[in-house]
Amino acid sequence: MGDFIVSTPRDKTFDAKARPAEWMAGLAKGLAIIEMFDGVRYTLTSAEAARHIGISRATARRCLLTLAELGYVERDADQYFKPSARLIRLSRGYTKPTSFTEAAQSMLDSMRDTLEDPVSITMLENDESVFVARAETSRVVTTGVKVGGRLPIYCSATGRVLISDLPIERAKAKLADNDRVRRTPKTCTELPALLERIDAVRHDGIAISDEEIELGMRAMAAPIRDTAGAVVAALSVSTSSARVSVEAMRARYQPVLLAQAMKLSDLWQTFERPGK
Repeated sequence: MGDFIVSTPRDKTFDAKARPAEWMAGLAKGLAIIEMFDGVRYTLTSAEAARHIGISRATARRCLLTLAELGYVERDADQYFKPSARLIRLSRGYTKPTSFTEAAQSMLDSMRDTLEDPVSITMLENDESVFVARAETSRVVTTGVKVGGRLPIYCSATGRVLISDLPIERAKAKLADNDRVRRTPKTCTELPALLERIDAVRHDGIAISDEEIELGMRAMAAPIRDTAGAVVAALSVSTSSARVSVEAMRARYQPVLLAQAMKLSDLWQTFERPGK
C-alpha cells in the first residue's frame, strides 16, 4: 500500500538527555513504529519493531498495544499488527490514496486465511454482481470466477445483498428484468420468493446462496456501506457444501463476515470524497 510511504529518520536514539526538555520519547517511539508501515511492510510484530528502531521488545509491545487501543493498528490472533482504517484515513492528508480494492486486499487475504475459503468483494453493474477484488485459496470450491467475473443478482448471495438496499419496487423491477434461469434444482427463480429472501437480507444483514449458482457450492455475503449507510459493495465467502453446512456457515463464518464487512465499510468511507 502506498498510503504509508513517509520519510523515516535514521536516528534510533530515544535518550531524552540528548533531546530538548519538551522531548516525549514515548511519542517518538510510537511514530517510529507507525513509519515502519512503509508501503512494503504491512504487518508487524513487536520483535520486528524492537529490532528495527532499537528499543526493547517489551517497550515495542507496549507501544503497539497503545496504538491498538487508540484504534491506529489492529492485532490478529497470531500477534501480528497492521494499520487500521483510522490510520489510513490520517495518511490521506499526506499521500495520494490507493484504490479501495487495493487497500482492501490485505483484509481479504486475512479473512481467507482465517476461514480457509475464498473471499471476494463485488459491486453492482448493469444488474449483475461484478467481482472487483478476490482472495483465492488452493482448495477448489468455486466456479473459477476471477476479478471482472459476473454473477446474476437473483441467485447469488452478493447480488441479493447489492439490491437489498433498493426500494422494493426498484428491486422488484431489477429482478423482473433478469433472465431468471434455473441454474440448478435449488435455484430460486420465482419473484415472490426472491423478494422474501431479499427482505430477509434487510433484516438479517446477510444473504446465503445454497447451491443456487452451482451444485456443491455455498456462499454467504454481507453489505459494505458508505457514510450514508447505503450498500456500495458486498463481501462474500464461498465454500463446499460437502465440507461446510449452512448451520456451520452461520455459526463460524457469519461472525467473521459481518465483522470484516464493518471494517471494509470503514475503509470505503476513507476513500469517499466530500460531496459524493
